[in-house]
Parts: sequence; structure tokens; C-alpha cells
Amino acid sequence: MSEVQKPVYGGQAVVEGVMFGGKHHTVTAVRRTDSTIAYYHLPRKSTPMMNTLKKIPFVRGIIALIQASSTGSKHLNFSTEQLENDETPKKTKEPSKLSLWLGVAVIGVLSFLFGKLLFTLIPVFLAELTRPIFQSDVAQIIIESVFKLILLLSYIYIVSMTPMIKRVFQYHGAEHKVINCFEAGKELTIANVQASSRLHYRCGSSFILFTVIVGMFVYLLVPTDPLWVRVVNRILLIPVVLGVAFEVLQMTNKVRDIPFLRFLGYPGLWLQLLTTKEPTDDQVEVALASFNELLRLERETEQGLESNNLV
Repeated sequence: MSEVQKPVYGGQAVVEGVMFGGKHHTVTAVRRTDSTIAYYHLPRKSTPMMNTLKKIPFVRGIIALIQASSTGSKHLNFSTEQLENDETPKKTKEPSKLSLWLGVAVIGVLSFLFGKLLFTLIPVFLAELTRPIFQSDVAQIIIESVFKLILLLSYIYIVSMTPMIKRVFQYHGAEHKVINCFEAGKELTIANVQASSRLHYRCGSSFILFTVIVGMFVYLLVPTDPLWVRVVNRILLIPVVLGVAFEVLQMTNKVRDIPFLRFLGYPGLWLQLLTTKEPTDDQVEVALASFNELLRLERETEQGLESNNLV
């Protein structure tokens, strides 16, 4: 299968597992405490209106984010439920069921606050405090973006210190390795996957960083004074920044094989050095189980569609 014909797959890490998504299905595989692997499958559902919106530049990014959040939360819930329902005695010291639930809840709350409050508003107020020194609009926007970047890196570093998130980041690395191995046309074995890079141009981590960079340029088009106007502008421009950042992410992925343009995606790859960790062979095995199950379902669906077309 040529590179052009090869379908595009994405995914995300969940608690003790990996979710992969294709054109027709999403599949999660989770390692339970008894070493068995549990699966969760969701068919992709869409409407003619959603399909139309996903073809419109700058709008399709918002639609993709909404769908990814909705689907991803269901797979994440499945992964935590597997650990909650597992009654197998643990042979090694592991986080309690309560701490696992609290951990996921805290990360969810922190992510919301970070995205809606910390990531959008606090940098505005911090930058405003420097206005006596940096009075121009351009200087204010640059200072605001620097504060956003500091908050982003600090947040990722802090959550990465928790044992559960460290393991999630390892599964995140396993997810990228499987996709890179597949896209390179190599046989999907643990050895080949482990030899692949844990960084990928289409990663959501890159998208988050691009929102900071894109936001800095978008904000140059609107006033920063008075403060209330600045705050309102930042809130209203969130969809614009997300839509443009998505297009930038897609563009950097398309040019990643062009020598003089591949560097455009490097900032996102550098951030992934924090959001991914090297996985163990057992974790890669789970990621491969998820991906192979997805490939099986996708293949069966495509064959069914071809058969229906021939009738």
C-alpha cells in the first residue's frame, strides 16, 4: 500500500491503555491487573451536516475537537471502569481505586480550569501588570504569550510527576510509536514499534502549543486596552484560535517530509518530549492489540461496503 493510499489513524492514551480511531471505528485496549487485555469498541457516527462542516477549513478543527472530546471521554471512562471492576488481588503496591478515580477527576478539572481560566485569563492579567514597563500593544501581546507558555510547560511538568500520569504518558509514547511504525510500512512487531519514534507531527500536544503561537498573531488584530475589552476579545477569539491552530497542525504534518519545511513542526515535537515517555514492551503490546483490533474492524467494514456496492 502506498503512502498516499494509506489511511490516516489517530489515537490517545487512556488509563493503562491506548485508544485508536479510524474512518469507521474507535477501539481501546486496556491492560487489567490480571494481565489480560480488555477491549472497548465504538462505531463512528456522523450526520450529513457534520460531514459538510468537517470539510470547511477553520471550522473543521472545532468539529474535530468536539468529536474527539466526546469520544475520548467515553474511552477514558471505560479504562477507569476496568480497573474499578477488577477484583483480582494486586500482588504489587498500586494506587487504590479511589485514588485512580480522584486522579482522573483532578486531571479533568485541572484541564478545564487550565484551558478556560488559567490558560486564557490569568496571562492577560499578568501581562497587564507589566503595562507600566511594556506599554505598547505588541509588547503586551508578546508578554501575555510568554506567560501562557510558562503556564503550559509548568502544568505539564507538574502533572507528569504523578505516577498515574507518568504511565499515561508512556502509553502516549506507545501510541505514537505504533502509528509511526505503521506509517513507515514496517511490520507491526514489538521490536519494530519500540525502534520507532515516540514523537508525531499530528499529536494533540503540538496542537496545544500551536494555540499559543497562533493566538499571539491573532491578538495583534484586536485592541488590548482597556482591560475588559482585552478579556472579552480573548474569550470570543477562542474558536478562531482553535480553528487556525488546527489548520497549522495539519499543514506541518503535510510538509514534514520536505527538508526545508519540516522544522515548522519542531516546537510541537519538542513539547512531546514532556507529554510522551518511552513505553515498556508490555505497554507496546497493549497498543498493538488496540491497533490490530481497529485494523480488523476497519477492514471488515470496508469489505461490507464494497459488497453492498456490488449488489
